[in-house]
Amino acid sequence: MMKRSVATVAGALLLLCATASRADDYTDTIKLFENAGQSKAYFHNSYGYAVFPGIGKGGFIVGGAHGNGRVFRKGVYVGDSSMTQVSVGLQAGGQAYSMIIFFEDERAFKEFTSGSFEFGADAGAVAITAAAGASAGTKGASAGASGGMKDAVTAGKYYKGMAVFTIVKGGAMYEATVSGAKFSFKPKA
Repeated sequence: MMKRSVATVAGALLLLCATASRADDYTDTIKLFENAGQSKAYFHNSYGYAVFPGIGKGGFIVGGAHGNGRVFRKGVYVGDSSMTQVSVGLQAGGQAYSMIIFFEDERAFKEFTSGSFEFGADAGAVAITAAAGASAGTKGASAGASGGMKDAVTAGKYYKGMAVFTIVKGGAMYEATVSGAKFSFKPKA
């Protein structure tokens, strides 16, 4: 019964944090990362990238995260991806964030787009600390970041051919977890 309650709470938190992604969300998120610290250089030096505008994450002991994204090779949209993560450990709360994964070379790109890719517990993400904001209204949506090397303290580097950056959009979550994120890929039709 306890496991079922924890799973229900984790699922509810995840749904509260999840956000739907529109076509403009991808453009806005890419601009956000282009203007935030060292992640900007990766757009010019990478083979490709996967961008996830909205990932919802929540949990209480057992947690999960999910988000949809798009994959680009040399700046051209080539397919869709989804990310699912299950975590177990000391955690509580919910959070929404954007994520981008850069591929250093063709080998890393092919590994990610092979259909089912998984990050192990040894992989990490650089949290961009630049002030980021987004808003939506009747006149459209906008996003921005306090860009520049002085404003964003990021120290990203490739690990096994991939570099991951995140920007928190909202929520509060405490965690010390063991987790792995699984990604699927579907080529553009």
